[in-house]
Amino acid sequence: MKVPIVVMAIVATASLAAQPADALPSFVPLNAGLLPAMQRDLGLTHDQAVDELAASTRASRLEQALRSQLGDAFGGAVFRPGAGRLEVAVTDPAKLGLVRASGADVRQVRYSARQLDAMVARLNAREAAAPRSITSWGVDTEHNRVTVGVEPGHRAEAERFLAQSGAPDAFVVERAQSPRPQFGVSGGDAYYVGANIRCSVGFAVTIGFLSAGHCAANGRSISGYNREPMGYFVTYSFPGEDYSLARVNPNWMPLGRLANGTRVAGSIEAPVGASVCKDGSTTGWTCGRIEARNQTVRYEQGEVVGAIKTDLHAGAGDSGSPLVAGNQAQGLLSGGDDGSTYFYPVRAALFATGSTLVTG
Repeated sequence: MKVPIVVMAIVATASLAAQPADALPSFVPLNAGLLPAMQRDLGLTHDQAVDELAASTRASRLEQALRSQLGDAFGGAVFRPGAGRLEVAVTDPAKLGLVRASGADVRQVRYSARQLDAMVARLNAREAAAPRSITSWGVDTEHNRVTVGVEPGHRAEAERFLAQSGAPDAFVVERAQSPRPQFGVSGGDAYYVGANIRCSVGFAVTIGFLSAGHCAANGRSISGYNREPMGYFVTYSFPGEDYSLARVNPNWMPLGRLANGTRVAGSIEAPVGASVCKDGSTTGWTCGRIEARNQTVRYEQGEVVGAIKTDLHAGAGDSGSPLVAGNQAQGLLSGGDDGSTYFYPVRAALFATGSTLVTG
């Protein structure tokens, strides 16, 4: 199989972590449990966790600015946590200087982000024809390619499907376990659909909250963590997307924070490589990193497109739980496999439901 050739052109530029104090973002006070969780799960010291939150926030803003300036030449961006730097990929060598001037590292690549997204779109369009052995596909920004997950021993049929779909350069990876939605049946910081389906509240919006769509597929009425009537689902989408919107009863008030106290300040998208944490009703506060965006995940019930792939830990009953980068909302837990968890982007859910995020 052909693999895109990546020409590296890393330059020595000022570290994101070394910018002047007046360039540091102002953080809304974070929950006391966030930094200890980052230290535990990411192997960081307290000071390293603080520095990484600041650096990744700056990197998020820089990525958005460069994405706009580079246009079709933008090939993606990856946050390098050890150095606190953003590495930006470009397809046009004439744009290398623009990225250097911004203070980011730069590399020249074969495919633009739009080309990679278009390749994913072609695969999405032929999802019904894909063998069941294919478990996922999506953009791999780190390696400037589209990566396809397949069950062991089925590489050949995956490659045939890719060739037929106009994506012969996609990279096939064998995975030991297929992804699956996360469900549970016991209490905790949760909400319930029916008698025994437990999921996790995602982010608060003005009329209620967002959560996973596959939770809403089990019924309309919901009860809260205390089993008191909570409200009902207004709309949901699953498969295809994986989001739901619940309207809560008047005696429930949407708050701009997570159950563990972390306040939500907005929804600026974090780059690949950034540290993220989720708060779930089963496994609580766990942290990891964004491994990829725009991932298509294939569950038994159907595919979910546009997902965020992370390496953090989650369990049954965590479905719908909120993913944050610092105090910025990122996604809603959709499912997981052997070592990866997938979140549906919160911005896409907000847009699809016409909802407004409640901030604290």
